[in-house]
Amino acid sequence: MKENNDFFKGFNDSSKDSSSFGKSFLLPFFSGILGTILVIAIIFGVPNIRNSILNISTAKTEETSASPSLTSNSGTVQTVSLSNYSDTAIYSANKVLPSIVGITVEYTVTSNFMQGISQLAQAQGSGIIISQDGYILTNNHIINSTDSSVYYEVSKATKVYVYLYNDTTPYEANIIGTDEQTDLAVIKIEKDGLTAAELGDSNSVKIGEFAMAIGNPLGMQSSVTSGIISAVNRTVTGENGNTYTLIQTDAAINSGNSGGALVNSEGKVIGINTLKLSGTGVEGMGFAIPINDTIDIYKQLIEHGKVLRPYIGIEGIDITESMAEKYKLPVGIYIKVIQNSSPAASADLKTGDVIVGANGTSVKTMDELNKIKESKNIGDTLELEINRNGQTFKVNIKLAEQP
Repeated sequence: MKENNDFFKGFNDSSKDSSSFGKSFLLPFFSGILGTILVIAIIFGVPNIRNSILNISTAKTEETSASPSLTSNSGTVQTVSLSNYSDTAIYSANKVLPSIVGITVEYTVTSNFMQGISQLAQAQGSGIIISQDGYILTNNHIINSTDSSVYYEVSKATKVYVYLYNDTTPYEANIIGTDEQTDLAVIKIEKDGLTAAELGDSNSVKIGEFAMAIGNPLGMQSSVTSGIISAVNRTVTGENGNTYTLIQTDAAINSGNSGGALVNSEGKVIGINTLKLSGTGVEGMGFAIPINDTIDIYKQLIEHGKVLRPYIGIEGIDITESMAEKYKLPVGIYIKVIQNSSPAASADLKTGDVIVGANGTSVKTMDELNKIKESKNIGDTLELEINRNGQTFKVNIKLAEQP
């Protein structure tokens, strides 16, 4: 009987444990499942709740796919949207393309070895419509393509043809004016109702902003390339020896792009594509003349056929620190030549004088002197500070028109 009592006692204890297990684990488990089912049923049974949840989920998914995460210098993760980049490029291109033209120039190449032998050649470039009645801004080196060597001579342009956007008709153009110093030129076709380009403010251009180059590279009219502004106020010396202050971009610029437009994200012209650096190891270095620097030039070309510039009439050599120490001269501009019948010839100047200042400002180079001179008008007086044999004095020069 004792063993039987122990047996029933064990059975009763086991039943008690089983009941305890059900209360402590199974009941909450099944209650949780039941509660989840009820919540899901309620949510998806009520349209407002269901739609709200689905919309939030979709919005988060779209935001994640359109906005890659970037880590800033502070270590925080920022979200940058790139979804509008393509739309920006499309808008800029469509806005400015009707204002960009292809230019074909005909000229004559004459052999220096075979007299009387010459042949017709062509060069291509681009231009920007600046008025509805046919005025077009381009580069001087496209229109005024004279060149020579021991082998040949290239004439000035004999004919200039313009091709409008989506128009295969060649329109013969007249050369209105050219300016070698700024590498700008204006031509005109006899056609009205053209789409003039909208000009931007090149003084407000910032490094890193969107840039698009549009032109006629290799004869492929209305080609578009994009990139960013790589630098501003970049000093570059061209093949003609002239020094330019230009906008640098990595937007592809190739032969034939010259004279075309560099535009911003608003489709406004901020520069005239002019040159590129090329060679082994060189990639993505193109340059454009800031559009603000062209406005006064093309207005003068249209009005006068040339640019009216004030003129001193000297040829000078920049004296560096090392040259000054070697030749016992002050740092400044050594007057090498005084041109006949020039304002300098009428003033108290001599070859060998050193210009050390202009209008109260110290000058060390011809570039610095020219910047001060070009801020003046024809007929204005320019005060020069001269060093002659160690003695300093001032000379007033009345600026004349550059011949």
